[in-house]
Amino acid sequence: MSLIISSCYNLERNCSDFKTGKFEFSQDISGIKQTTTFVRTNKYQIETYNGKTDTASVRWVSDCEFILEKLHPKSMQDKKAISMKILSTKDKTYTFEYSFVNDEKKQTGIVTKLD
Repeated sequence: MSLIISSCYNLERNCSDFKTGKFEFSQDISGIKQTTTFVRTNKYQIETYNGKTDTASVRWVSDCEFILEKLHPKSMQDKKAISMKILSTKDKTYTFEYSFVNDEKKQTGIVTKLD
């Protein structure tokens, strides 16, 4: 009986479905919804936010975890690598946590795959 109950709580993680494609991420910043769109290839993530485009390298460290590093950092903050971990997937979305590498403070979000 415990196997049946515990299987109900297993999160779907089809991370390979989200390694490449076009995506959208929205978050509230100071009460205003901000949306970022990005395209991820095997090696790069090209992100557009507030009309500005930036490119980062993508390095997968496991099936569901990768590191982003901006190719043309404009500040010390931009030079910090970002650790991304896909926690769960469902249909065209994934829930993830992210933080600067070696930083204890983690944030979460939901990304939608557009194509």
